[in-house]
Amino acid sequence: MLGKHREMLRFAVVGSASFVITMTVTYGLKFTVLTEKPVTALVTGVLVATVFSYVANREWSFRTRGGRERAHEAALFFLLSAIALGLNALPQVVSRYVFKLEQPHVGLLTQEIADFVSGVIIGTLLGTAFRWWSFKKWVFPDADARPRLLRGGGQRSSGDRDESAA
Repeated sequence: MLGKHREMLRFAVVGSASFVITMTVTYGLKFTVLTEKPVTALVTGVLVATVFSYVANREWSFRTRGGRERAHEAALFFLLSAIALGLNALPQVVSRYVFKLEQPHVGLLTQEIADFVSGVIIGTLLGTAFRWWSFKKWVFPDADARPRLLRGGGQRSSGDRDESAA
């Protein structure tokens, strides 16, 4: 089972690390220099995490996938990440500016809970689902495009079978 879902598990680990980066940057900014701009704080946190995510996904999660020149791959990754960023921010924008779940319309605790649920939980779920689908479809479309390196320094396509196991 692990072999079948290895790519997804690695994507989840990278996503979890990116989530920690996003939260650290977002709340660091939101409670210091961007107190009046919570959506800007969230977008900044997601952008910082996206740079980490590209490197980690390319070199670990999708390391055997490819099919594009690196510049084209990176351009697609960041374009699709920008779309995912919009999906990530959209629920918080709706919460704050459509439903008016911000001070003085609601108390501080209600505002912060609404920000967390809309921006962090719902937004992250939307962005993550879109990234998983779009990265596999457009950024890293070809499975087994890059050979896996073996511990002894050789290379083997992840589709190759070990002859001794047959």
